[in-house]
Amino acid sequence: MKVLMVITGLGMGGAEHVVTNLADELVTLGHTVKIAYLTGDVIVSPKSHDIELISIGMNSPKDFVKAYFKLRSVVNEFKPDVIHSHMFHSNIISRLLRLTISVPKIVSSSHNTHEGGRLRMLAYRSTYKLADISTNVSQEAVDTLVEKGAVKSGRMISVVNGIDINQFYFDKDARKNKRIELDIVNQKVVLAVGRLNHQKDYQNLLNSIFLLKKQRYDFKFLIAGDGPLKEELMLLLNKLEIAEFVEFLGIRRDIPALMSASDLFVLSSAWEGFGLVVAEAMACECVVVATDCGGVREVVGSEGFLVEPNNNILLAQALNKALDLSDDERSSIGAAARTRIINHYSLSANVDAYLKLYA
Repeated sequence: MKVLMVITGLGMGGAEHVVTNLADELVTLGHTVKIAYLTGDVIVSPKSHDIELISIGMNSPKDFVKAYFKLRSVVNEFKPDVIHSHMFHSNIISRLLRLTISVPKIVSSSHNTHEGGRLRMLAYRSTYKLADISTNVSQEAVDTLVEKGAVKSGRMISVVNGIDINQFYFDKDARKNKRIELDIVNQKVVLAVGRLNHQKDYQNLLNSIFLLKKQRYDFKFLIAGDGPLKEELMLLLNKLEIAEFVEFLGIRRDIPALMSASDLFVLSSAWEGFGLVVAEAMACECVVVATDCGGVREVVGSEGFLVEPNNNILLAQALNKALDLSDDERSSIGAAARTRIINHYSLSANVDAYLKLYA
């Protein structure tokens, strides 16, 4: 089978990792895969050298027509059996291909509960019939987009993300080496991973650290990621006088090792579709403290701490409680968390679900 993945960009993010992991698995199974990305530089890429990455060159809305015809040219040349599009802009442009060329099958995947405002929902609603099926990464995300009118009930289904448990696992040696590298001695380490943007709500996290600091000093927060709010967050960090408790690591390519080095993982998001990094942290046996948004509750189950979004008081309380866990308690919760990911969110199950849609 020939599959063309179309994604808005290949920057650092959960959806980008999902797409590249899916592409790698499909190639391993004998399928031919190409990835077309609309804009930006390639930061996340597949492992397989057999997967061609094609830049469509849509750097602004004025490039839409040019990008449309370039993508159409890619489709005409590759002749895929399936176009699998991911994220808003790619979903729309891929659907519109059917107005001018024949495409055997289009699977249109969203990756969030929040895909934009009214105009985007109108664009989705006006084009959803051009896709054979639409998917989202949790039932909560599906229900939210149906409620917003992006798609009619029954035309979008949940396909949960899959985790590569052979990449994400607890590594005792990595924990030791990474803590030495980061000069961690006796502190308890709390890790956060994600773009520095409004969705991840790091303002909420920094304010919770300010409250936590009033109760204890035995912790260090590591934040891996970059984004448009970095300068604003650094100003808030200094204003709250918590710089000694927080280190911004920038973009990292050693996330599994960082998770092994950490005692807790925190997600402070205002909204999510699935919460891929939460599942990855659980696979690494991290105790998770997360905001109850999107599909995060579905992922965490009873194997972690959930608090309502946008509430730094409750987040600080949950972090304090999690930091109070004994080593045995933390190990027990971490082991149960990994078992949950293996049982419910394996990469192979994710690939199988999409292959059924491709058929």
